[in-house]
Amino acid sequence: MAGRLLGLGVGPGDPELITLKALRLLQGAPVVAYFVAKAKANAGQGGNAYGVIEGYLLDGQQRLPLVYPVTTEKLAPPLSYETVIADFYDTAAAQVADHLDAGRDVAVICEGDPFFYGSYMYLHDRLAERYEAQVVPGVCSMLGGVAMLGLPLVYRNQTLTVLSGVLSAEELKARLASADAAVVMKLGRNFEKVRQVLRELGLDERARYIERATMDNQRIVALDEVEPMASPYFSLVVVPGVKWKG
Repeated sequence: MAGRLLGLGVGPGDPELITLKALRLLQGAPVVAYFVAKAKANAGQGGNAYGVIEGYLLDGQQRLPLVYPVTTEKLAPPLSYETVIADFYDTAAAQVADHLDAGRDVAVICEGDPFFYGSYMYLHDRLAERYEAQVVPGVCSMLGGVAMLGLPLVYRNQTLTVLSGVLSAEELKARLASADAAVVMKLGRNFEKVRQVLRELGLDERARYIERATMDNQRIVALDEVEPMASPYFSLVVVPGVKWKG
């Protein structure tokens, strides 16, 4: 029998935020796969998700690093990020499939939630039709962030808009202008663009910034104090809904 593909959300960073179900399946899997940047892999380190669960792993469990070839969407021509990353996911899926074909369950760990901007979903798309797959939801970074900021996100009938900072300034402006509440993710090099859009819309005073939410090196600073080139990928801008006094 083929092994099971297990997509496990391990939460935003605090090891105590992993669910009991994810922990049980994690410790029962003979193979644990994790995504990691090439620089960290070359230094013998795991990725962010691996750091969350490393202390929970048992002797005898096989580690399977899935090493990203690139970590930025802006590549010098003639390279195409979409082509490079699609090839990587094809290769990673084949690596996981080798273990599944051998009858070994593979737990693929993912920061936050596997289906919310999670890298696991690209393996799921490639493998779930061929193998038994089970996905365990996790606390996503967005919810970890608002909890650490102490901000109610949406009241009553307000709607929430979740945006990627990779979008163009025009697209961000159009979507934020009509949002009751919003979370902008994937900041990094896109931070200054996002901040300028918030200023133009008059939302900068309402917006809050947090990076590496729930992690030991979590940082909360005023929007105006963020150094644009120092904003990490794991950062968020939250525009909470207007408080309702019910």
